[in-house]
Amino acid sequence: MTIDTIGVIGGGAWGTALAQSAAQSGGSVILWAREGDVVRAINDQCANPLFLPNIPLSRSIRATSQIDDLADCDAILVVTPAQHVRDTLSAASIGFAPLILCAKGIEAGTKKLMGEVAAEVYPGSPIAVLSGPTFAHEVAAGLPAAVTLACEDQTLGKALAARLASPTFRPYLSKDVVGAEIGGAVKNVLAIACGVVEGKRLGQNARSALISRGFAEMTRFGLARGAEAETLAGLSGLGDLVLTCSSTSSRNFSLGKGLGEGKTAEELLADRTTVAEGAHTAPVLREAAHDAGVEMPITEAVCALLEGKTSVDATVEALMARPLKSER
Repeated sequence: MTIDTIGVIGGGAWGTALAQSAAQSGGSVILWAREGDVVRAINDQCANPLFLPNIPLSRSIRATSQIDDLADCDAILVVTPAQHVRDTLSAASIGFAPLILCAKGIEAGTKKLMGEVAAEVYPGSPIAVLSGPTFAHEVAAGLPAAVTLACEDQTLGKALAARLASPTFRPYLSKDVVGAEIGGAVKNVLAIACGVVEGKRLGQNARSALISRGFAEMTRFGLARGAEAETLAGLSGLGDLVLTCSSTSSRNFSLGKGLGEGKTAEELLADRTTVAEGAHTAPVLREAAHDAGVEMPITEAVCALLEGKTSVDATVEALMARPLKSER
C-alpha cells in the first residue's frame, strides 16, 4: 500500500505544522483552511502568519478553501477543533480515504471520541489517530518529535507511518485507537490544572503531584473506556501530559495560568484566536466519568474553576483535604 497525496483539514497552527511535516517527508499536500487569508498566504507567500508566524512553508503545500478538493487524497489528517469535527466532516464530500484524527477532545452531548464521530459520518473510511507530545511550532521548524499513530488495521498503519515519518518526526504504531484518543483529551484538562499551579505560584512539588495524580485519573478513565494501560503510559498519554503541563506554549496551560493569576475563564477565552480544547472537554469528561463510575477530582476541580463556582484557594484546600487513601 502506497500513500502519496496527503490532505489536511484545518489551517490552524497544528494543521499547518502537520502539512509542513508531511511535505518534508515527500509527496504532495493539500491543506483546506476556512480562512481565506490563510489560503492566500500559504499559496502566495509559503507562510501562515496568522497561526504559525515566522515559519517558511514548503512550496509543495497547496491550500484551498474548497474542502471537496481533498476528495482524491490518499489519506486525510483531520485537524479541526474537536467540537467542530462532526460538522466539518458532514459538510464535506471526500470519498473513502483513511481519516487520521488529530483533534484532542470528547464531543459535547454525545460524549463520543473523535474516532467514533468520524466513523458515524464516514462509515466506509478507515480510522487512525495521531497523538503525542508535540508543539506545532517545533514540529514545523523541524525539531525532533515522536508521536503515537494508532490504527486497528496494521497494514494501513504501517503505510501511514512510512508516509508521515521523516528524520525529525517519528510515529510509533499502536492498535489502541481508544487509548491514544483518551490520553490526548484528558491531558488538556489536566494541563489547565497545572497552569493554575503555575499562575498561583504553588511550586514544583505541587505541579509534580498534580501530574502524577492526574495521570492516575487518566488511567482510571481510560481503562474504563477500554484503553490499554501501556498506551496511556506512552507518548499519547503520559508523554503528552508531561509536555502540556510544563509550558506556556500549551494553550491549555496558559488558560490555567491566567486563572491562577486571578483572571476569569470568560475573559481568558474571549481573547483567543486559537482553541484551548481542555475548556470544552472538561465538562464533557466530567459527565463521561460519572457515567463510567470513575472518580476524577482534578477534573471536577477544573470544571468548578471554569464555571466560576469556586476560587483557586478554595479548590486547593478542598483537594488537599480529601480523605487519606492508598495511592492507586
